[in-house]
Amino acid sequence: MKKVLFVGETCSISQTYTKGYDHVTISRYAEAGRSMVDALRNNGVDIELFPIHLAHSNFLDTLEAMNQYSVIIFSDIGSNTFLVPPQTHSNAVRMPNRLKLIQEYVSLGGGFLMCGGYLSFTGYEGKARYGMTPIADILPVEMLPYDDRVECPEGIFPHVLLPDHPILKGIDSNWPDFLGYNKLKAKAHASTILGFENQDVLLAVQDYQKGRTAAFSSDTLPHWAVPEFINWKSYAPFFTNILHWLSKD
Repeated sequence: MKKVLFVGETCSISQTYTKGYDHVTISRYAEAGRSMVDALRNNGVDIELFPIHLAHSNFLDTLEAMNQYSVIIFSDIGSNTFLVPPQTHSNAVRMPNRLKLIQEYVSLGGGFLMCGGYLSFTGYEGKARYGMTPIADILPVEMLPYDDRVECPEGIFPHVLLPDHPILKGIDSNWPDFLGYNKLKAKAHASTILGFENQDVLLAVQDYQKGRTAAFSSDTLPHWAVPEFINWKSYAPFFTNILHWLSKD
């Protein structure tokens, strides 16, 4: 397996404290995805974090650049970040459609994984809107045309549907629960490896022309991912197995 590119799970945060007449605004930058990247690195994966604010203007815009990677991961990053680069929005400059390039990259043998979140799949208030992009063709799932979040504050446990699939090799069968996910429907030719008791998808995979894709409908980090999942002994091995399968390693 060559390098893996993890795109997403970063943000800039602004908070305003109002105290009577006065208020104070503070800002900070957060890389929530760093914890997953570090966990995979510690499990032997050569992985690079691509922050969202850099992806907006500088994401890979050639097949040559994408082909440096065995697998590209999108996690909690909306389609507008790729489709409305600042050069186009501010100056009406024509730019490559980077989601079409992802589709071509996969068709020629690349691997692609989308993980769930408020800005994944269709997402919060429909803002992620991947169902209207070329990514919809390559994913092993069909997306809702409206806000697809399923919030489960009481917790919901995964069910193993394909225990003999290589992605589950060596993975603990006692899964932690999740606090929510994006509601997805597996395509007819996809393999649903993990689901929930209500038959919604947690993990589905498929071959797409010469490449492979996967959809993990819940989060890799809080809030949908609980600490028990992030600290689970099979956390890094599970995602490492997905990457190996996607790269046909």
